[in-house]
Amino acid sequence: MNLKTTYMGLELKNPVIAASSPVSQNIDSIRSAADAGAAAVVMFSLFAEQLETGSETPYLPDVYTVDPEAYLNLLSLAVKTAGIPILGSLNGITSEGWVEYAKKVEQAGAAGLELNIYHVAADPGETGADIEKRHLDILKAVKNAVRIPVAMKLSPYFSSLGNMAGQFDDAEADALVLFNRFYQPDFDLDAMEVEATLDFSTAAEIRLPLRWIAMLHGKLKASLAASIGVQTGAEVVKYLLAGADAVMTASALIKNGPEYAGTLIKELQEWMRIKEYDSVEQFKGTMSQRAVPNPGEFERANYIKVLETYRRKQD
Repeated sequence: MNLKTTYMGLELKNPVIAASSPVSQNIDSIRSAADAGAAAVVMFSLFAEQLETGSETPYLPDVYTVDPEAYLNLLSLAVKTAGIPILGSLNGITSEGWVEYAKKVEQAGAAGLELNIYHVAADPGETGADIEKRHLDILKAVKNAVRIPVAMKLSPYFSSLGNMAGQFDDAEADALVLFNRFYQPDFDLDAMEVEATLDFSTAAEIRLPLRWIAMLHGKLKASLAASIGVQTGAEVVKYLLAGADAVMTASALIKNGPEYAGTLIKELQEWMRIKEYDSVEQFKGTMSQRAVPNPGEFERANYIKVLETYRRKQD
């Protein structure tokens, strides 16, 4: 059974990738994921604010400052001992600092680099065009600085996601990762403070990236990766059917251990055996919208069908 796939120009032995998460914060977890069969590991993110020791950001205490050399040493060790591609990850909102550390990640031996641009447009004066330009400027600056492939981890909140994906593709992004999962705050009513919450993803959350991967498949040169809601092999299969080249998981590995990557791969193989598929390429993208002449009409029709199904149940 051939599970091979190509992601951002890299030939992977299967589509399952350990996403950027605490799993990659120590070499033992990285090796465990690799030994279990994960095709690649994305390192935990280096945040721009953590690298700027003289940062004036008042909301982050000194404990959040990290040693970039320790990060690069861990990455280098993983590259030498894990036996699979290791991808770096940078998180920021401006082009300052990205180029320097992108070069260092490349020098440490990373097979590729994931850019994770977490930006909440809290300034009403900032336009959608401003935000799009910021993302494109960062991508272009990094692409000009390194030779390794570069992936953009996207927000689902662009006003025209399909158009933005096309612009990233034109700017030579090697892959698009759908999507960045933003954590929303809550209020602590006793302490009267904003409370940071961390909830693991659920399988139900695959629907938004599933839709967009199905709509973008076959329309871009860049690879497509899915990155939300992967809890079992069923989600891996669904993303591949939509047209994903790779499927990333973080929550499932945190909850079940990095070796759970092997379970996801076995469940993928079992589904392929039942459906009599010999390779991932045979069925990848077969449920995408590549053959649909008007995806917008298709989506509205499905929306109406869902509502009518509910109404019939009520009658």
